[in-house]
Amino acid sequence: MSNFKFSKMNGILVPILSVIMGFVLGAIIMLIFGYNPVQGYQAMLTTAFQSPKSIGEIFVTAGPLIFTALGFSVASAAGFFNIGLSGQALAGWVASIWVGLSMGDSPRLIALTAAILAGVIAGALTAAIPGLLRAYFGTSEVIVTIMMNYILLYTSTHIVNNVIPQKFISTKGTTKLVGANVSLRTEFLTSISNGSRLNLGIIFALIFLILIWFLMKKTTLGYEITAVGLNPFASEYAGMSSKRIIVLSMVISGALAGMGGVVYGLGTFGNFFVQGNSLSIGFDGMAVSLLGGGSSIGILLSALLFSILKLGGQGMPILAGVPTELVDVVIASIIFFVGISYLIKLILTKLETKKDTKASKVEGGKA
Repeated sequence: MSNFKFSKMNGILVPILSVIMGFVLGAIIMLIFGYNPVQGYQAMLTTAFQSPKSIGEIFVTAGPLIFTALGFSVASAAGFFNIGLSGQALAGWVASIWVGLSMGDSPRLIALTAAILAGVIAGALTAAIPGLLRAYFGTSEVIVTIMMNYILLYTSTHIVNNVIPQKFISTKGTTKLVGANVSLRTEFLTSISNGSRLNLGIIFALIFLILIWFLMKKTTLGYEITAVGLNPFASEYAGMSSKRIIVLSMVISGALAGMGGVVYGLGTFGNFFVQGNSLSIGFDGMAVSLLGGGSSIGILLSALLFSILKLGGQGMPILAGVPTELVDVVIASIIFFVGISYLIKLILTKLETKKDTKASKVEGGKA
């Protein structure tokens, strides 16, 4: 029972310690370069929480991150490292905007549903490719998804510049804004957040946090995904089709990433514009999932933390003279400590062992 409690505490302490150590390392780096870390972090928090609008923007940033993090957690549970979240989210973004613009003045429910489904399907299809290659040819999903990111990045540029009808283009490389009937923004959410871009994306994200938790913990498919991730050979012996589960888990992962792109497009920006690099929400989503331990609550808290860091970091140069690049250093430091979480677990385990040994000696002395 004691070991179970300690293991449970480990799951909570490790991410907390990772965050603390990340902030400490960030502070040390600030000191080395002559900046005041107290003023830097104070400026970050002041910027992030200065008004209802800035708080609304925290949730705007968190929405897509939650979806890409959930996508990574599902693939990870099945034993795969889905590096293609950026490309899959990009596919969802392009598809949702294209369909949204094509719907014209259609009823809101029909237009919005069609645009969302287009983005989700686009993300799922792009993830199915590495899933099929892994399942039937044994190719590395890491290499294939990395290459897919570049393919989708340049394909999206070609689509906007040469494929999408000219009537949907505002300027070269940028589409027009979707109509109100397809937007995820609502007057109510805009008004309560003092004019921020707060949209239905965060509501959908919260719903999917519950749905994915239910899928992974309460359904046969979730059990099969976890079983294949732990041991595909034993799963095959137990009568499960590992190939089917591999493809399904990647499709679900891609669909979630695609939904992240939908929220990015129909909620955050309202249009699509040519990207010079892979979407940051893909790689940040991976970090959010790792920090949150793949759990729904952990992902929610991690997404909010990353949003605060990114948005608050924009005020650091103005209020404290600290370069925004140092915010990325803090985030990278947190990820680093999450990556070496085994070291933190080892330290905690040794401390617990030492405590138990000391307690045993005291009890032995009393006896």
